[in-house]
Amino acid sequence: MPPSPPLSSASSSSAVSASGSSPSRRRASPPMHSTLQREDFDEVLESEVFVDVNRLRKYARHGIPDEIRGEVWKYLLGVEKPDRSNEFTQRRARYEAYQEIDKENVEVSKRVRGEVNRYLMRTKKDCQLDPHAVPAIFEAVICAYINCNNHVEYSPALIPVCAPFVITMKNDCDVYSCFERLADVLYESSQESNINKRVAQFLSYFRTLMPELYNYFEEEDLDVGEWASSWLRYLLSKELPVPSVLSLWDVYFAMPDYIDFHPFVCLAILRHLKDSLEDLEQSEIRSMLLRLPKMNISRIVSQAYNIRSEIQARYNIAMSPRS
Repeated sequence: MPPSPPLSSASSSSAVSASGSSPSRRRASPPMHSTLQREDFDEVLESEVFVDVNRLRKYARHGIPDEIRGEVWKYLLGVEKPDRSNEFTQRRARYEAYQEIDKENVEVSKRVRGEVNRYLMRTKKDCQLDPHAVPAIFEAVICAYINCNNHVEYSPALIPVCAPFVITMKNDCDVYSCFERLADVLYESSQESNINKRVAQFLSYFRTLMPELYNYFEEEDLDVGEWASSWLRYLLSKELPVPSVLSLWDVYFAMPDYIDFHPFVCLAILRHLKDSLEDLEQSEIRSMLLRLPKMNISRIVSQAYNIRSEIQARYNIAMSPRS
């Protein structure tokens, strides 16, 4: 395999721990099922001619080992091409293009630094990133994206959206390339007409499937639009613990239409937390919805498939079988 282009000065390699492993690699000796799964991925990734992305998608739905998550995500997001005949040339071109992007934006940089520091404090138990090194990566990547997309306004939500790529990627060029792919999708789906329609549809499904919980939220005068909009806009990157976000995005990036599937995951989370939420008062409900507890993402996704089937039957609508 051709070597990756050299890392830039803001490379996340500076965020690597003293042991020499990526911050996201936290297991010294993985269980047997993870080892077998790693072998499956390695067989695909080590192909010299063509990387079978369909096989990667199949495996990724069951979770990706921490050590190779970044590499797999690049293929799932289309950053790396399956045909390896021009792999080094393509990587070099992508690296050089990133180097040429203007990453200076004083106003945005200041806001990014503040939000990154808050994010690192909030997630320090789950996310072992070097607080001295990674702010520069976030600044470079987000300023580059904002400067290249004048129609996009800075939002603090860009930090948790970017963070999984900072955690999993080896250099900031890869962080930028993957973040750009996802941010473009989220921007399109979050346009006012789109997000209003998605929130309204989500609330309709919520009211139909869980009327007692929905009514309880109304009785507690909970601002449903506040949390529902955030859940739908940013793929739960703000609300879920970091390990849960990584596991959920493994599944999403293996799908061709994860934006359409995402509301059913949100409904599955509500169903999973229903009993706990009904025991809380307004402020406590709001806190839980904005800072979700750890949960078994595999079970949540399985429940989401069931909910989608239930919705399909109730509303007599056709949904894509691809995801």
